[in-house]
Amino acid sequence: MRHLFLSALFFAGSAFAQYPAKPVTVIVGFAPGGGTDTVARVMQKVLGDNLGQPVVVDNKVGAGGNIAVDFVAKAAPDGYTLVLANVGSLTVAPHTVKGLPYDPVKDLAPISMGVVFPNVICVHSSVPAKTLAELIKMARDKPATVAYGSSGINGAAHLAGELLKLMAKAEFVHVPYKGGAPALTALLGNQTPVGILTPVTALPHIKAGTLRALATTGLRRADLMPDVPTVAESGYPGYEATNWYAYLAPAKTPRDIVERLNREVVKTLNNPEVREALHKQGVEPTPSTPAELAKTIERELDTWGKVVKASGMKAE
Repeated sequence: MRHLFLSALFFAGSAFAQYPAKPVTVIVGFAPGGGTDTVARVMQKVLGDNLGQPVVVDNKVGAGGNIAVDFVAKAAPDGYTLVLANVGSLTVAPHTVKGLPYDPVKDLAPISMGVVFPNVICVHSSVPAKTLAELIKMARDKPATVAYGSSGINGAAHLAGELLKLMAKAEFVHVPYKGGAPALTALLGNQTPVGILTPVTALPHIKAGTLRALATTGLRRADLMPDVPTVAESGYPGYEATNWYAYLAPAKTPRDIVERLNREVVKTLNNPEVREALHKQGVEPTPSTPAELAKTIERELDTWGKVVKASGMKAE
């Protein structure tokens, strides 16, 4: 009996030592071409090389990324199904979505922060506002008539818009899309006159004169558009609404697998070619330990919970 027990332990250990023995899937909750999808695909090959198995990116679109997070929260905790999730799904949805089918703290195992970056508030070139102050005046003069598009409900762009509404005391109408790419398409077609986009998504169209950048949402100016002031510089000191994407696995994923994934994600984020490619996308590679990511999620849950309460944000 003892011999059988030791044999079972040996084979279990051998199987574990082989991790990963098949491709690893990274679930993305937004449409191809959007910010989350782009980051996942920039990292895809090098992360796969580091793991010794291919990494597959799978888009499960909807509910501002919540469908993707829920899928991974319910996946087998074996290290083969991960999510690259954003601030909205992890720290805002718990405050705004009744009956949210997952708990970001209890149902997920943090691996590492991925990237951090601001968004940019843009208008279609036909919009008369040349500055953020002029756009806010438009919204104040005609409340609930100026619409802004975002990559989804409770995402970083939605947060940025709601925080601006709160601080500026201006009534904008939020129009959520299933990712940054559809939001951009709507803005380019002037279906929504205002858009809150990732800098890399907006920049070619700003340079072409189709869109006009009014302000960025971080504490400091975006590297890709240093001439564009921040919202804080534009009359709202203390304003900050940064976006971030982080890697997580299902809760109960073995610690050794989480640690292996953390090492390889961090190694990928520190790869010079990957860092250069991510910087070109306007995002800052920000590797972390699982514990550091857990603390970030806890802090942001508290921060955005207060904004949600003050602004009256809710799932639409």
